[in-house]
Amino acid sequence: PILGTLGYILSEDRQETLLVHRNKRKDDQHLGKYNGLGGKMEPGEDVYQCICREIMEEAGITCLDVKLRGTINWTGFGPNGEDWFGFIFRIDRYSGEPYRKNQEGDLLWHPVKDLLSLPMWEGDRYFLPLVFDEDPRIFHGYMPYAGSKPVSWQYSRL
Repeated sequence: PILGTLGYILSEDRQETLLVHRNKRKDDQHLGKYNGLGGKMEPGEDVYQCICREIMEEAGITCLDVKLRGTINWTGFGPNGEDWFGFIFRIDRYSGEPYRKNQEGDLLWHPVKDLLSLPMWEGDRYFLPLVFDEDPRIFHGYMPYAGSKPVSWQYSRL
């Protein structure tokens, strides 16, 4: 699988999260959707280095308090049916001022309580509550995709 990271940055009051509205590139498989920040792991880096690099590149901020919230095995997710394995993080503290936009779209703060009403990947609705809940256990999920839609969702917490 392709290894990647996905991060959700909390506001100081823990009520909002910074999302990218993917609205810049017409050929973007995520076009029109709201998403966390992150991307593919590069050779020579671990998952922590990857999420910190991706957040710096995409939002211009430095991660100070990063929590691994879970992992997800997305089979058949990519535009050509590629398999992805993602490490899902919540960034509870950061330094710097986030960009207002990046090469993928506009960066906007959204209330955590309203996230599920935004246009997003259907599968994100299954795991997002686990990212923001108060359960300290890490979740490990499996979400196979077919035709850009999740076929099922299951997870364990450790």
